Amino acid sequence: MKMVTAIVKPFKLDEVREALGAVGVQGITVTEVKGFGRQKGHTELYRGAEYVVDFLPKLKLEVAVEEALLPRVIEAIESAARTGRIGDGKVFVAALDEVVRIRTGETGRSAL
Repeated sequence: MKMVTAIVKPFKLDEVREALGAVGVQGITVTEVKGFGRQKGHTELYRGAEYVVDFLPKLKLEVAVEEALLPRVIEAIESAARTGRIGDGKVFVAALDEVVRIRTGETGRSAL
């Protein structure tokens, strides 16, 4: 099992959710986060004053998947979240040693 964590632009959430549903993902956790990468934020004008926005709003998506589904999940996130501009985000994959469904006590793949 793997834990897929993706950082994407907020307006891409619906597209990514639909793409993940199409490949068979049944659950997803979404967290509103702020951060920056290579773009280092940007400047904006507000009432004539220029100021720097260091941390940009992003969404952090977490999906636990079986290893067989991993390539399709990564491709779905990548294609749905891509705009072709800087700041599109990243996908991280980590090993997931154990999963337990609290309600039933199921463990492993059946808990996903």
